Amino acid sequence: MRPGRLGELLGIELPIIQGPFGGGLSSVELAVAVSEGGGLGSYGAHILLPEEIGDLVARLKTGTDRPFAVNLWVPLDGESELQPSDMDLAPHVARLRPYYEELGVPAPTAADVAAWPDFDAQVDALLAAAPPVISLVMGLPPRRLVEEARRLGIALIGTATTVDEAIALEISGVDAIVASGNDAGGHRGAFLRPVRESLVGTFSLVPQVVDAVAVPVVAAGGIADGRGVSAALALGADAVQIGTGFLACQESGASAVHKETLGTPGARTTVLTRLFSGRTARGIPNRFVRDMAAHEDHVPPYPVQNALMQPIRWAAGAQGRSEYVNLWAGQTAALAQGSPTAGSYLADLVNEADRLLKS
Repeated sequence: MRPGRLGELLGIELPIIQGPFGGGLSSVELAVAVSEGGGLGSYGAHILLPEEIGDLVARLKTGTDRPFAVNLWVPLDGESELQPSDMDLAPHVARLRPYYEELGVPAPTAADVAAWPDFDAQVDALLAAAPPVISLVMGLPPRRLVEEARRLGIALIGTATTVDEAIALEISGVDAIVASGNDAGGHRGAFLRPVRESLVGTFSLVPQVVDAVAVPVVAAGGIADGRGVSAALALGADAVQIGTGFLACQESGASAVHKETLGTPGARTTVLTRLFSGRTARGIPNRFVRDMAAHEDHVPPYPVQNALMQPIRWAAGAQGRSEYVNLWAGQTAALAQGSPTAGSYLADLVNEADRLLKS
């Protein structure tokens, strides 16, 4: 498999990017393993404080001398100004109190509910740490990020869920674009129109984005094996980004119960929900999703709901309670095969894709 245009841009051997996971699902070990295997390892840093970002990049640089990416979320309109003190948290805490009690964790107070880390400060810290690649979701890069990344020789990747978003990203100055279809697991990255109006499937989105922009295009969403890789490349993508498949790997930060759920018959069904974070994300439905379905439209926005749910998610993962874990997964999650090492999974992807591309 040839590195293609993206490989030439980023200095990687394989046209495969490991999707960046937030909320503790990323790990330095996974990102390093993928980069060492010839792909582009990624780490989702959107929940990190600015002072934590420099340490993260240093650990990644210690682990590998090959390219890797660090990912941030661009705050949506109003999110960066949202403060818990502006809201009445009592009804939201009361709604979740039975879960706090069942899991034996204290209910958060207003003081415990942290606001979104300052995005501008995160950008400053990331530029100072100078990772080889910076990737973004949820919006357009600030002008100063584009200019400084170019000056420092840092490649910049944006994420689009529609053709219009891809065009806007190219105009903004990114070096490559991830075309993320509705099939993808985890949080949706729509930013020009509401999520529900931006649900384009991967194999509908990719060829349209390829035709609309000149920069390299990375296909993402529902790609789990060599068949998906070869199909995406046949549609004109320069590379693929895979999330759920790498989430199942031994090195990922996902809980054991999360990994065990991937690849099961139950993983054949995924839903979009705001219940775990306040932002729309795709995952495998469980008891919590079903019990709270009636409250879907009433949960507070990100990052408040995310903070209220954090004790529940972490306690459930530690206790092996899959019914309360945010089981993020794409629509091909059932294709996951056990819990391989990242290196063996990467090799399987390459071998199968090469065979299909040559046939």
